[in-house]
Amino acid sequence: MDLELTAGDLAFRDEVRVFLDAHLTPELRAAGVALTSVFCDPRYSLPWQRILHAKGWVAPSWPREYGGPGWSEVQRAIFAAECARAGAPNLAPMGLKMVGPVIMGYGTPEQKAHYLPRILSGEDYWCQGYSEPGSGSDLASLQLRAVSDGDHYVLDGSKIWTTHAQHANRMFCLVRTSTSGKPQQGITFLLLDMDTPGISVKPIITLAGEHEVNQVFFDGVRVPKSGRVGEENQGWTVAKYLLEFERGGGSAPGLQVGLERTRRIAAAAHEDDPAHRRRLAETEIAVTAIDISERRVLSALAGGKNPGPASSMLKINGTEAMQRVDELSIAGLGAYAWVDQPEAREPGANAEAVGPSEGLVAMPRYLNNRAASIYGGSNEIQRDIIARLVLGL
Repeated sequence: MDLELTAGDLAFRDEVRVFLDAHLTPELRAAGVALTSVFCDPRYSLPWQRILHAKGWVAPSWPREYGGPGWSEVQRAIFAAECARAGAPNLAPMGLKMVGPVIMGYGTPEQKAHYLPRILSGEDYWCQGYSEPGSGSDLASLQLRAVSDGDHYVLDGSKIWTTHAQHANRMFCLVRTSTSGKPQQGITFLLLDMDTPGISVKPIITLAGEHEVNQVFFDGVRVPKSGRVGEENQGWTVAKYLLEFERGGGSAPGLQVGLERTRRIAAAAHEDDPAHRRRLAETEIAVTAIDISERRVLSALAGGKNPGPASSMLKINGTEAMQRVDELSIAGLGAYAWVDQPEAREPGANAEAVGPSEGLVAMPRYLNNRAASIYGGSNEIQRDIIARLVLGL
């Protein structure tokens, strides 16, 4: 197993660095540095997406036939790492990393021809309609009804924790089309327009004071059956396929950037507590282990092998290490961690930071990232997968 980059990989890394230096404007870098969650405000993510689209680099994991660059697994990892280190704003994952691959795998030729180019260009901005009040991560218990009416389904019910629904013009959604048999057997996967009559969006303000998630209500919403992906009542299979993309690895570069930020916070606060230094060293060891594990997975994928339950392991370790990094940042800031200055986080803002500038995003990151060990399959579920597939329990 070779964990080192080849000469060709190093040349590609240099090409990516030159591109990022030339095209990441100060405003885009500032937006990337100020991120408090996985999701970036479309005011900054969409201009960056258009730049990458013009270069042909907007969808690293997509095959050439659908508009991707046709990169190897190693090239994708290099690109993600360099973007993280350069402070590039995150692109919205719902279209490029989630529903796009699903449409490639299960969509009709017409759906592929219509949606995939619009996902690449950013013309369509997607949200995910999965969780419901009272269901949470138990998708099999969802109750949003979709009643057949000719060439349409009529939807009644609601979805919750719908990230960026206030920005999205499209949603991919799981609906209940049958109540007979096992709960998983009555679910259908639908694509729909958010401006369809009967859809309303109610903001949910997070602990971080941000409007990132929403509750979406459906009142007699008519969705054409042409928006169905896969067969009726087979949406559970499609949803499981999508989760393979939502639970991907590649967290080490972001964790390393977070560790550097944590060190700068400690230096600015003249933090010299032995216990804090020990926790920082322990976290650095954990991040190094994640980095090596991700390289091992890349090596397996490059060799045509299946990494197996490694994705579950990385989901657990990556999210928990991220939360440890956040906790260290808060501890290093002390009383400054509690100062809330959302206006000072805006790119180009004139407001002067109270305390270290690195601390502006520390508390919002900490609060937002508490959910990281839950979404995309909770860490408890990932441990169950490892227990079954590795330990045979």
